[in-house]
Amino acid sequence: MFKFRKKYFLLALLLFIIEVIIALFINHNFVRPYFGDFLVVVLVYCFVKSFFDIPIKALALAVLLFAYIIEALQYFKFIKFIGLQKSKIAILILGSSFAWTDMIAYTLGIIVTYGIEKMVAERANYIGSPT
Repeated sequence: MFKFRKKYFLLALLLFIIEVIIALFINHNFVRPYFGDFLVVVLVYCFVKSFFDIPIKALALAVLLFAYIIEALQYFKFIKFIGLQKSKIAILILGSSFAWTDMIAYTLGIIVTYGIEKMVAERANYIGSPT
């Protein structure tokens, strides 16, 4: 089950750097609220995939469920409930406000990730198949 994959780890690291740049320096009406949420599920997927050999579909669904749970916690003001409403790091990681558009961005991010992963896997199987 544990298997380190350097390519996924490096991609996760790159996506993390992009997310930090978006959070700290970009205040665009599309990039920060939508593209950042789109990328965060790809980041989580790649990070988990860099350490664990989990089937594509199972991991994609698990990451999407995780993102939905975090968003639901925002709806219920969980960060305030646990007393971290003044913590900038907690707000950055957990978020502070619920939005249906975030759910759509997470869903699209996982759909694109799943599609790319399936295409890459099919191509690898096609190239590796005997002729």
